[in-house]
Amino acid sequence: MTKLTLNAEVRSDLGKGASRRLRRNANLVPAVVYGGNKEPQSISLAANELAKALENEVTFSSVITLNFGDKTEDVILKALQRHPAKSFVMHADFQRVVAGQKLTAHVPVRYLNEETCVGVKAGGELYRVTPELEVSCLPKDLPDFIDVDVANLEIGQNIHLSQLTLPKGVELLALTHGNDLVVANVKASRASAAASEPEEGAAE
Repeated sequence: MTKLTLNAEVRSDLGKGASRRLRRNANLVPAVVYGGNKEPQSISLAANELAKALENEVTFSSVITLNFGDKTEDVILKALQRHPAKSFVMHADFQRVVAGQKLTAHVPVRYLNEETCVGVKAGGELYRVTPELEVSCLPKDLPDFIDVDVANLEIGQNIHLSQLTLPKGVELLALTHGNDLVVANVKASRASAAASEPEEGAAE
């Protein structure tokens, strides 16, 4: 589990107008921290610091220590609101982390051994079905990635959630709800499929 740190400031000037002023005049991103049997706390973060952290996909599956005032809070990033045209972050939601209490988080999927995949070497195309999976675990067990090893995947085969080797203490929510989803498969490439079709007019 990776631990990250972000600096924040408590804010009391609330509302849409106040948020616009933060973004426009101070280059700050408004945010809220909630959960952990405490009242929600409105905060702001430096836009450039948050943007830099978001360049690393591990940020989305890490416990983040927020420093604000003389206090710290351990949180996970739960949601981002981005500008529809310019993609910069307009608002962020953080959920407090409580030691010994399970949390849910979306963890990036890391596909391993794509270059040596049996099906790809045989001319097939690898399909990465999902970029992330929702997990449930204790904060100390939160993984940076869920690994999917595709080395032995052949053309026409799938890898399901139930076939994954998960870190200790980690559960996949889809599986707990009875949904054994496909996370990767290899299909015959369009070129090879077209080549195998009989030419028009050929004898049956």
